[in-house]
Amino acid sequence: MFEKIEAAIQRLKDGELIILTDDADREAEGDLVGLASLVSADKVNFMTQKARGLICAPISREIAEQLDLSDMIADNTDVFGTAFTVSVDHHTTSTGISAFDRSKTIQALSSEESRALDFKRPGHMFPLIGKDGGVLERRGHTEGALDLASLAGSRPAAYICEILKADGHMARRKDLEQLAQEWQMPLISIEELAVYLRFKGAVKTSLPTRYGYFDLTLLEDGEGKENLLLTKGDLTKESAPLFRIHSECATGDIFSSVRCDCGEQLEAAMKAIEKEGSGAILYLRQEGRGIGLKNKLRAYQLQDAGLDTYDANLELGFAADERHYDFAKIVLDYLGLNKVRLLTNNPDKVQQLKAAGIEVAERIPLQVPARRENLSYLKTKREKFHHDIQV
Repeated sequence: MFEKIEAAIQRLKDGELIILTDDADREAEGDLVGLASLVSADKVNFMTQKARGLICAPISREIAEQLDLSDMIADNTDVFGTAFTVSVDHHTTSTGISAFDRSKTIQALSSEESRALDFKRPGHMFPLIGKDGGVLERRGHTEGALDLASLAGSRPAAYICEILKADGHMARRKDLEQLAQEWQMPLISIEELAVYLRFKGAVKTSLPTRYGYFDLTLLEDGEGKENLLLTKGDLTKESAPLFRIHSECATGDIFSSVRCDCGEQLEAAMKAIEKEGSGAILYLRQEGRGIGLKNKLRAYQLQDAGLDTYDANLELGFAADERHYDFAKIVLDYLGLNKVRLLTNNPDKVQQLKAAGIEVAERIPLQVPARRENLSYLKTKREKFHHDIQV
């Protein structure tokens, strides 16, 4: 995925266009995108002839303030809150609508030398103000184009145009893939761009362990939590590599507590991956089924007083299981995987991954021996959490 994004960035730096798609549950549309600083009349003309949507110019809020570009309307009722400003033409244009005139206006929007008085209002170019956080805050083409401009080392200004089919309907994913081939043009998604932005600075190192040699990567999620990804081998060579989602358990993973089976499951997963020769473990920072270490220890106190692990969480005011696995989908996108064999006893993990669009080719149970100290705990997991456990 990283090579794909970086290839698209290079094409933009070369003054070419790319196709950027948004999420299927959003607009499910594709836009042609170019850097405003490298715009040409030929590229604008290509947009008018081939894409045929509305040509707009995403800009940062800083540029909008520099050019005194106010919101087009005070009460924005657009479904996705697209931040149109008043439309403009550069003062050197004639009618403003030709590909040559529009390219002049786009170029001027990206120039540090431009001032508010350089633009006639209204005009034929539609600036859009992007959110400061980019696609990590708002998953729109506006923010995607500006993120790409920044990654290309350009001023935060771009030009975009929605792509229509020949019959006038919006081009969707299959159509866009065909057009990308026809136009010899990179096609990337906002989802892929978001993963790239989130993980491009990921810290990776080798990790020799008692169970074999692995690679360890630190991946921050949207909340700033430092999750860990343990990998072995070339995962892309497997049609469905082994994958384990392991929620943090300080007591079991670090101190070898036998109140639970967490630490032993982690060891079993590492052994399975070492034996296989490839696979990954995502270590999520959601201690105590998502309630945190302090509350988990409070739950232990309630368990010592007679409650089981399910009811103890409820007694503390939490759901029995507060965990979620949305980040696992993002990590699998980062790894370029959409099909895995999941090492888990928990059917909920399977359902959450499937709901996120990941195919679980096989669920492989991690059976570890029951102990006197965790027998009741394991029975609760089987009976109340419906885990596949032999007790």
